[in-house]
Amino acid sequence: MAESAIFVWEGVDKQGKKAKGEIASSNTAIARAQLRSQGINATKVRKKSTGFSFGGGGSIKPADISLFTRQMATMMKAGVPLVQAFEIVAEGLDKPKLGELIRTVRNDVSSGNSFAIALRKHPKYFDELFCNLVDAGEQSGSLETMLERIATYKEKTESLKAKVKKAMTYPIAVLVIAMIVSGILLIKVVPQFQDVFAGFGAELPAFTLFVIGISEFLQAYWLYILVGIVGAVWAFAQARRRSKALRDAIDRLSLKMPVAGNIIEKSSVARFARTLATTFAAGVPLVDALNSVAGATGNCVYTNAVYRVRDDVSTGQQLNFSMRNTGVFPNMIVQMVAIGEEAGALDDMLAKSADYYEEQVDNAVDNLTALMEPMIMSVLGVLIGGLIIAMYLPIFQLGAVVGG
Repeated sequence: MAESAIFVWEGVDKQGKKAKGEIASSNTAIARAQLRSQGINATKVRKKSTGFSFGGGGSIKPADISLFTRQMATMMKAGVPLVQAFEIVAEGLDKPKLGELIRTVRNDVSSGNSFAIALRKHPKYFDELFCNLVDAGEQSGSLETMLERIATYKEKTESLKAKVKKAMTYPIAVLVIAMIVSGILLIKVVPQFQDVFAGFGAELPAFTLFVIGISEFLQAYWLYILVGIVGAVWAFAQARRRSKALRDAIDRLSLKMPVAGNIIEKSSVARFARTLATTFAAGVPLVDALNSVAGATGNCVYTNAVYRVRDDVSTGQQLNFSMRNTGVFPNMIVQMVAIGEEAGALDDMLAKSADYYEEQVDNAVDNLTALMEPMIMSVLGVLIGGLIIAMYLPIFQLGAVVGG
């Protein structure tokens, strides 16, 4: 079956008045036929452009999919039929691309496909875990409950990602801005002082000469340095995208970083617990659930550990023993899993563990931000203050000589 698209039309309605709008269809001819059946004589029908547009038409992000899932769960819990829920959610969105995606899924469902099959046609936005959980909800007749679980899972996962991203990007962003400001001062401001110093006719302090030397170097080679930095960043990004070995090495190294490594470790454990709790509560067999969990941890060390756990569990070993044998899971979550297995409440214990480690990540990010702020201010003070001192030192010395 051809995938549906959105078509923009202009024409005349039953009363002979000019009208225009949008319609979902598989091609232009069928769109015209649909409009005729509604009593509209279409003069123009064209496929809606999906190119980049300003004002909310940007790319669809994971947070958008999370919002869509939560709204669908709310609609279905209120008793709204599935196909109608799609339309209500799509009309209330600000992003045209997301609305178009939802209408495409709606058309697939209304033509007889299951919700999960319609979602699997868009793997860029709905991963295998998402589709499997929806499929499980449809099979068990509890789709609204499953969508609510997926929405909670997506919201907590995106919140966790945002916290980790904040911890990693905040200090880097401030230091980059400091380097840019320092570069502008060295290239544009220091040469002005250099012209003034040339009229002094006196020997300049060593620190001032050092700064002037850096300024002259940057003036001569700043373009080469900028191109080199951009090229190095691009080359690193390409190498990381293409080389699994490099990505794995970065993942291992990130866990050994001071302070930040602890945040990454706790976030990986939280993702493991949250994903396994969601899939296991959905009725997915434990071995199959671990397959889905492995890719959601976000770090190769934990991904490989989950695969080892899966292999052990498939041979009949208890989950908590398998986790302990990997040597990467904290003792606290291992104990919680053991209690959950004994009490027959594994999903509940995993959810509590996820809550605990997500809170730990939140606290660690706040502590890191509080710790980094005075350090960053100190670095900024040394960079900017050092440049100012270097430029005014000869003036102070000249004033002392004149005063003497």
